[in-house]
Amino acid sequence: MASAVAAFLRAQPSAADLLLFNGKIITADQRFTIASAVAIRAERIIDVGGDAAVSRLAGPATRRIDLRGRAVIPGLIDNHLHLLRAGTTWRYEVRWDGVGSRAEALNRLRARVRTTPRGEWIYTLGGWAIDQFADDSRPFTRAELDRIAPEHPVLLQASYYRTYLNSRAIEALQVDAPSGVVEEPGIRALAARLPVASGAALEASTRLMIGDLNKAGLTAVGSAGCEPDVLPTYRRLAERRELNVRVFCITGTMMPPSGDGYIDHIAYGESVYGPLHDPMFVSASNPAPAELLEWRRIATGVAKAGLQLHVHANLTRTIDAFLDQIELIHRDRPVTSLRWTLAHVNQLNASHLARMKQLGLYAAVHPWTIINGGINLRVFKDAAYDMPPLKTIEDSGVAWGFGSDGSRANQIQPFTTLWWAVTGRMVGGRQLLRQTISREAALIAHTRRNAAFVFRENDLGSIQAGKLADLVVLNRDYLSVPADEIKDLAAVMTLIGGRVVYDAGLLGR
Repeated sequence: MASAVAAFLRAQPSAADLLLFNGKIITADQRFTIASAVAIRAERIIDVGGDAAVSRLAGPATRRIDLRGRAVIPGLIDNHLHLLRAGTTWRYEVRWDGVGSRAEALNRLRARVRTTPRGEWIYTLGGWAIDQFADDSRPFTRAELDRIAPEHPVLLQASYYRTYLNSRAIEALQVDAPSGVVEEPGIRALAARLPVASGAALEASTRLMIGDLNKAGLTAVGSAGCEPDVLPTYRRLAERRELNVRVFCITGTMMPPSGDGYIDHIAYGESVYGPLHDPMFVSASNPAPAELLEWRRIATGVAKAGLQLHVHANLTRTIDAFLDQIELIHRDRPVTSLRWTLAHVNQLNASHLARMKQLGLYAAVHPWTIINGGINLRVFKDAAYDMPPLKTIEDSGVAWGFGSDGSRANQIQPFTTLWWAVTGRMVGGRQLLRQTISREAALIAHTRRNAAFVFRENDLGSIQAGKLADLVVLNRDYLSVPADEIKDLAAVMTLIGGRVVYDAGLLGR
């Protein structure tokens, strides 16, 4: 790697296109180096270090940005987000990711009602749950939603647990729900009947969503599902150099990675065999032998193709059963180098981790408890406090990283995830995690470690010479802000490949 970076640097012209200086560059490299300046040319970082040394790479045409002491981190990577699907609904959604009060949630709903044409749908498809509201966790009522939105159909889906509707929505969907409440499993069928964006509206909705991701500091996503009817929109944006997020597809097709820096296929998943896909709020699983045999048959095909497997595995017995099958596959088709990944893993334990380490498996940790902690307590009792056992995972030696599993099963704000990992609190402030980790370890899990999940560890995940210039300038210092305020951090500027994709206008020109 060092020789490759040296060769890259020798090949660069002396002058940088962009120079960021007078800052606190949190590189997240192997030594967790702190610098003050970074130089960028042709999408890549060409130097990181002190102001004086790095400034020597500036030329007459170099754009200079004085960071004014602000902290900079690598672009945040989410290793599992249902990205393309979310873009089809974003224009209709009022999002409550990270909102800790019922009053604020309803204020956002009222604001959307005021700006939405009469009769048009307003909905939110997950990313929140009623227990996250610290001020008032009463369920929403049909009458309450009718008062707020008498002329709009409104549907509020709380995670994958419950949906609340007003009278207009009940009428439009012709659903038998006098109380305005629908429980799982009926909520998925309702969501499937809602209007979604298509054509030109799909591109606009997708751009709106990606803009919100950039504002949150996200620059790359492992996309669980790259729907073939939506993917062309992303390809058109990429061709025009207007795709402001890197998309790494996790799909149910056996496509090898292509090496594209903005859109690529990286893994087979997230389901291998439909019947073996743990629902979110079922307390235990019992995989049948015949089902596991079929699961192994499909997974063996993935191994033969030399591809990464990225599979939904959440409950203890499911994780054990999948590891049994992988160990059998590994005897004939070694998987150690394929970066096979167990995703969600809320009930992962030390025994699982030891087996995973032997197989070279990765753990994609998706902290559902950030919004679903109250539900988890009702379903799993005391075990909910170790979903997942974060410090045990960190200390295991297993390669792991953070994803959200948003935008329905979970919230998608990465700084909310980092706050949860450091404090153990769910949205709203309730303590719901026994095992926490340091803020340095949490940041690495959302940057450098995730780069390996998408096969881009030589390009992404840390601020180092030779890597792509995906950076986030923060409003406050991640390393020194009080722990309970990590959730309030925000991007001042976000860059992808040295290109500014979000600018709050606080740094000047």
